Order: sequence, then C-alpha cells, then structure tokens
Amino acid sequence: MIKVVATIVELKEELGYYRNNGKSIGFVPTMGALHQGHISLVERCRAENDVTVVSIFVNPTQFNDKNDLKNYPRMPEKDVALLEQAGANIVFVPDEKEIYPEPDTRVFDFGMLDKVMEGKFRPGHFNGVAQVVSKLFDIVNPHRAYFGLKDYQQLAIIRAMVKMLGYGVEVIGCPIVRETDGLAMSSRNLLLSAEHRKSAPLIYRTLSEARNKKGEFSVKELIAWVESRINSDPNLRVEYFELADADTLEPVESWEHQNGIVGCIAVWAGNIRLIDNTMFKE
Repeated sequence: MIKVVATIVELKEELGYYRNNGKSIGFVPTMGALHQGHISLVERCRAENDVTVVSIFVNPTQFNDKNDLKNYPRMPEKDVALLEQAGANIVFVPDEKEIYPEPDTRVFDFGMLDKVMEGKFRPGHFNGVAQVVSKLFDIVNPHRAYFGLKDYQQLAIIRAMVKMLGYGVEVIGCPIVRETDGLAMSSRNLLLSAEHRKSAPLIYRTLSEARNKKGEFSVKELIAWVESRINSDPNLRVEYFELADADTLEPVESWEHQNGIVGCIAVWAGNIRLIDNTMFKE
C-alpha cells in the first residue's frame, strides 16, 4: 500500500524507520502530471533501492512565465494511482508553504552551464531548479536520485549542484521515453492541440535525420538545416537548436571536437514549448 505524506515531519518519520534498518532510499522528484517517462524512472529506482520515494510538487521558483505555472497540468489523484501501480512506497505531496516557509533567496553560480540554451531563454529557471532540488535532497536525504535525460541541461545543473553543495547522493540519468511516433514524453504534451500534436513528431524525426547528415554538413550548416526543416511546418517554431559539448554545454565549432557532442532543441508548438535532445557524438 502506497503511503501519501504531505509534511516534512511525517516524511522524515517514515524514512527514519527505513534508514535505521539500513535500507537504501531512492528518490524521483517530479512536478506531477505523470507519464510513462516518469514511471520508467520509478521502475529503475525500485530495481536499485529498497525504498522508492516520489515527490509531486509544482515548483513556482523555476517558472519564469506566470501563465506557464498557472496552466501546468495538475492531476494528483491520477498520479498517486499510477505510482501505486508502479510500486512506489512513499509519495511526498507538499504544498508551497511546506517547501518555502520563507522565500528562498539563494543564488547559485553555475558559470556558463546555466547561461546557454534553456538558461538563455528562461532566465532564473535553473536557479529555481537548484533551490527546490537541494531542498528536496535535504528533506529526503536519498542514496540515489533519478532524472530523465530529456531535460539534459537540468541533469548537468543538478550534477554540478550536488558537487557544489557536497551531497552524497548518486544522480542517475535515465533514457528518454518516447511516444510511438517519436515525440519525447512530457507533461506539457497534454496541453497540445490536436493539430500541434500531429506536427510535434517532426522534432525528433529531424534530429534523427540530422545525426545521419553529419558527414554532409558543417556544424553551422547542420544547425541551419535542422531549424529550416522544423520551421517549414507552420505549426512549429524553433527557439534554439544547439550542438554543444556533452559536459560543459558550450557550443561546438566542428565535428572534430574532442569531447561528446549533444544536440539540444526547444520548439514552440503553438504556445506550448517542447524540448528534446540526442547525442551526435558519444
């Protein structure tokens, strides 16, 4: 039977029992509106830990658009039922006052990591992510925490934060889960109109084709090709497509780049913003 708790006191009490018995604690932080991508994280967490904790909290400090926060899908009862089915042990569903009894004024310095791509177009977003994830890590104190690779830059930021704050948590990135037509699963997909949903698979289709065209184009030319291919659909508009160093996320100039290369993209489908990524060079 899944245990649903809303307060830090109650959660710590629950986890104290497991901790005192030497059990390993795995953690999956989410903002709810769960889909198969989230469930894959829960399943991986279950396989690697004695106890699986999932949090559902729509974190206001990481939204730089008030409408996005207001419209973000919320379906807690459905989420809890899904998590019970997936075998999670504890669901933590705090309200805003519980996580932020007073405003969090911490400012994190991630160097260039949060200035490019998402950071450039969503100022303050990653500072909010670092605020909430660090708070949740303090509360849950997990051995391992699981995040989807769809939010590639977010994962890099969380790894940097863990190092910066000296947390003993192992951060595990899990593969992107896709719909049958290739669209990366996202809670925001629920907000797409039928017409935009029909166009959205072009994003991953284009990324996949672009991977095979590396030999034909320079980095700059490939970026232009991806943007014009996606923008040729009137339902889609590329905000950015970046070929970046897989670790530092700084833009790369050529395919001879010594490190791995990741292609990260953000696309507007109507007023819904979709992100995706794929490796261009391991």
